Amino acid sequence: MRKSKVSEPILLLSGFEPFGGETTNPSWDVASRFEGKSIAGLMVKTVCLPVAHPRAARKIVAAIRRWRPAAIIGLGQAGGRSAISLERVAINLVDQRSRDGMRDYEGNTPVVRDGPDAYFSRLPLSAILRRLKHEEIPASISLSAGAYICNSVMYAALHELKRRPRLPAGFIHLPYATDQAARHPEAPSMSLDVMERAVDVAIAVTASGIRKQKR
Repeated sequence: MRKSKVSEPILLLSGFEPFGGETTNPSWDVASRFEGKSIAGLMVKTVCLPVAHPRAARKIVAAIRRWRPAAIIGLGQAGGRSAISLERVAINLVDQRSRDGMRDYEGNTPVVRDGPDAYFSRLPLSAILRRLKHEEIPASISLSAGAYICNSVMYAALHELKRRPRLPAGFIHLPYATDQAARHPEAPSMSLDVMERAVDVAIAVTASGIRKQKR
């Protein structure tokens, strides 16, 4: 990958800070590797999000307004999953106890008041999945981004983009990194290098779809 040109359109790539007693979070460890890189004609800008609702949702919206990206991919950690998870749906619900010590969100708390029930990913999921399988990277399409902060970030981003319906945007969950395996000996893990390759594929396939739209 080469350094980007200023004139290139931006792909906004987000990850999360460590949480739950962890010292690292693979989503940010991977995302930070892409800062300032050019992939298939897109310049990558990264943003690290807090593991706190609604601050994470506000921060991704602020980044979208600042950078006016041509595409958005959010990354998050999904401990216990064995493969790259391409999320298909974000729901307008926060229904999990807060880990930020600020308050609990249970029951019927919406991500966006009066927003639609759900948004579907706009990433070319099937094409990304085919490429990942060709690269022999374990991956699948997931029907649930959960109901906590990863889901909130995906939903908030898509809601912010409701007037830009052709802009590719979505979310990918990553397994534990191998250096987290000691803390989670029963859970599957994946190397950061493999996860980086997977995200590189997702960006390249997304960029290809943008080029096709312009023809």
